[in-house]
Amino acid sequence: MSDQVTLTIDGIELTVPKGTLVVDAAKKVAVDIPVFCYHPKMTPVGMCRMCLVEIGMPMRDRATGELLREADGSPKLNWGKALQTGCTVEVAPGMVVRTTTEQVDTAREDVIEFILTSHPLDCPICDKGGECPLQNLTMAHGRGDSRFDFSDKIKLEKHVPLGELIYLDRERCIQCARCIRFQDEVVDDPVIGFHNRGRSLEIVTMSDPGFDSFWSGNTTDICPVGALTTSDFRFGARPWELTPVASVCSHCPVGCNMTMSTRREAVSGGRPVIKRIMPRQNEQVNEIWLCDKGRFVHHFADDAERLTTPLLRKNGQLTPVSWQEALDVVAGKLQQLKGAAAGLANDRLSNEDLFAFQHLFRQGLGSHNVDLADKRMGGGDVVAQVGLSSGSNLLQLGQGDAILVMASDLHEEAPVWWLRVKQAAQRGASVVVLNARATRLDRWAKHVVHYGAGMGVETLRQVLNGAKVLDAPAADRVQAAGQALANARNLVAFYGCEGLSYAETEAVAALLGNLLLLKDADGAHRAGKTNNGLVPVWPRGNTQGAWDMGVRPDAGPGYKRVAAPGLDAAAMYAGAASGQIKALYVLGADPVGDGLMAGRGKLAFLVVQELFLTKTAELADVVLPAQSWAEREGTYTSGERRVQRFYQAIPAVGEARPDWQILLQIGERVGLGKPKMAASLVFKQLAAAALPYNGMDYRTLAHVEPQWPDVGRDDLYYGGTAYDNQSGLGQQWAAGAEKGNVALFAVPDTGAAADGLRVIQARTLYRPGTLIARSEMLQARVAQPAVWLHPADGAALGVADGESVALRVNGQVIPSPANVNEDVSAGIAVVRGVTYQAGSIHIEKMKEVA
Repeated sequence: MSDQVTLTIDGIELTVPKGTLVVDAAKKVAVDIPVFCYHPKMTPVGMCRMCLVEIGMPMRDRATGELLREADGSPKLNWGKALQTGCTVEVAPGMVVRTTTEQVDTAREDVIEFILTSHPLDCPICDKGGECPLQNLTMAHGRGDSRFDFSDKIKLEKHVPLGELIYLDRERCIQCARCIRFQDEVVDDPVIGFHNRGRSLEIVTMSDPGFDSFWSGNTTDICPVGALTTSDFRFGARPWELTPVASVCSHCPVGCNMTMSTRREAVSGGRPVIKRIMPRQNEQVNEIWLCDKGRFVHHFADDAERLTTPLLRKNGQLTPVSWQEALDVVAGKLQQLKGAAAGLANDRLSNEDLFAFQHLFRQGLGSHNVDLADKRMGGGDVVAQVGLSSGSNLLQLGQGDAILVMASDLHEEAPVWWLRVKQAAQRGASVVVLNARATRLDRWAKHVVHYGAGMGVETLRQVLNGAKVLDAPAADRVQAAGQALANARNLVAFYGCEGLSYAETEAVAALLGNLLLLKDADGAHRAGKTNNGLVPVWPRGNTQGAWDMGVRPDAGPGYKRVAAPGLDAAAMYAGAASGQIKALYVLGADPVGDGLMAGRGKLAFLVVQELFLTKTAELADVVLPAQSWAEREGTYTSGERRVQRFYQAIPAVGEARPDWQILLQIGERVGLGKPKMAASLVFKQLAAAALPYNGMDYRTLAHVEPQWPDVGRDDLYYGGTAYDNQSGLGQQWAAGAEKGNVALFAVPDTGAAADGLRVIQARTLYRPGTLIARSEMLQARVAQPAVWLHPADGAALGVADGESVALRVNGQVIPSPANVNEDVSAGIAVVRGVTYQAGSIHIEKMKEVA
């Protein structure tokens, strides 16, 4: 049977895949069938009846099965007595659809009239005005007058806070259930629902705190009216006053595409500010969704505490100075101390920033002492060879495929990846989860293996070998998980660093790399094939870019090994304390505030380049004000190795400059020659230096192509859902296995596991940090301290479920509630909401205070 169906819509013949809904088929030939409840990312429900159409089916002779034909030879059609909902009817061979007849027009007019009997005339003050599907469809299909007796109108509550981020206007709600279905069906977080019946039907929140979901902002996008609005955009601007600018989220390794809407504000002195952030469609990355952190954390960019001018320590005080004086001092000190200089960077910065940073040290100062300030996770060299193949799309994984997730809570660390893995499981993919504790993905996994303290690498070995060396039930799970991976048609493996040391993450990456290099049933390596490969769940948004750019002591851009490696971050911190390191350049990081460095030690010179006066910046000799990502352009590289471009949305705060520009200006002063001051030219330079980026430029990164579903905001069909992508879909660089054979990886020795309770730091979406601390909207969601213990460990500590424990971190005592249950393995304690470094935390029973 053919997988394609030919039909006719409004006289236009077209062919579409079998199973296509009439409403989607019509869109293919630019016919907009109006909808309210329907959404292409959700199961159709046919609630609103706005999509009613006339459908005729070819008639056949009952005896012979032959088509009956009219006198002119055309098929004889059987037109249904009733109109049918275009959002629930699938196309059929020979089907004829009429979307604009007198009967259809009357039905649409009636639906609009019924909706407006309960809808307020709020258009002049409604946030949705100007981009409202109800407004658009009323103008296109509504009556020119009203027959409703307004004295009979039921009045409901307005401005109801469902939570701290979302407001509900119950009068505006047209009961399409898009928001409820999204939370339940798409993101598996059913925290809102309908309450009451009839004209008193209303949406309520069923969680405490209210609307407690990572995805709440998406409901305002898909709401076809102004019933749901965000607390930061509510009454803030009219859509036609806004200027949309394409950007990319930098807060996790997914690299979600977004649009920043800006407008000049009087309170900002006429300076444009970000009024809201909405999704920008990229079906290979985030589809049309954003998590709430990516949507709301941007307020740090306009925080009053932003650094606006260079600061130089004079007479013990940080004093504002000119850029020339600050740069002269930095360049002079670095040259003077270049034999003992080192640099630490944050992996949330752009590729241009990171390339310029290592270039300054390597070419300007002759030093390989460059590294990431918080180096938690390894395996980048393996990813470069067997990473997710270019052209892959998680949306294509389903029956017969397998996805492995190890040492990562995707829901907290990379929410959109969690969403896409969950969707793959719903399509039939076998999801295998290996972790030391229960995570939200366990519900969707076919195979779950929880390992004990220090057993992560060994458990992975057992899974890959199918070995039966544990207790019988566990061994069965291990073997079943291994078989699911071995038998998969396509295999994607995610790995993180939760509960693993750096060496252990290197070993995990190597083992998974070797798994992907095994030959499948067709005799070919999975590595290098589309929809196969390794995906690192990096701890920050551009860790992949940092590996690519050579922000490491043993390799430069493009993974080119250096003959004499420099010091890594741990050695730098020790060197700063001992005096071996004399000058330290900290780029966008706060090692003192993060507990990585105890003060400035014996440093002779400390320069910090930052957005805010952090704990490290307070100790610096020079502080250089940098621009936020919203104030300049650049690129990020996601964990899937997709290089994506972001654009400038707002002007710089004060005298702040792009990080790469500051670094180039210092480079000029240390003898690197006059720089070319454009982000595009820096990218051109890094693309030439880093082999995987060869051939890329800002033009290729801006390439776009048609996507489905069509979410254009200028029509009546999907208006208000998301911005279509006119600014670039990004470009994945090819992993080594796509170009030729790759040798098996040596698995490094991880050493013996330490005795005693192993404390795991649970990475949370709203973890405390410099940027989220400046986003007032998200303060209520910042993770509070909490501890999870296995019952055996709770008994050993004398702690029962619900009691408090004392967390001792660097001499500070933090009271935390204890959750004692079997969600964690024995020998492991999971700590959330506390920033600490390995070995610096201890858990004790909270002593009673006399």
